[in-house]
Amino acid sequence: MDVQLRAICDPTRLEILKALSRRELRTGEIASAFPVSRPAISHHLRVLSEAGLVRVRRQAQSRLYSIDAAAVRELRSRFNRFWDDALARLKAAAEAEPRARRRRSR
Repeated sequence: MDVQLRAICDPTRLEILKALSRRELRTGEIASAFPVSRPAISHHLRVLSEAGLVRVRRQAQSRLYSIDAAAVRELRSRFNRFWDDALARLKAAAEAEPRARRRRSR
């Protein structure tokens, strides 16, 4: 998961993932949407691919990129577990506060 987190911590890569969530795109289509060089976009795509978040397939001379839905679902599931744990701790703390106040007021 660390590799995936490092991959998505960059705003450009997050925007690339957003674009790919809509449909499969060619490298040039992705590059044209960003104010950075094509080699920079290729680097971002490589990072996302190595993190397992996107898939690449060749079609003639083009490379087409798409989201790896299973990998993104797994990453989301891990985030959900993090939030579920955090919310459970917050709930426990909130419920404990009135009990603590009642004990202090005695």
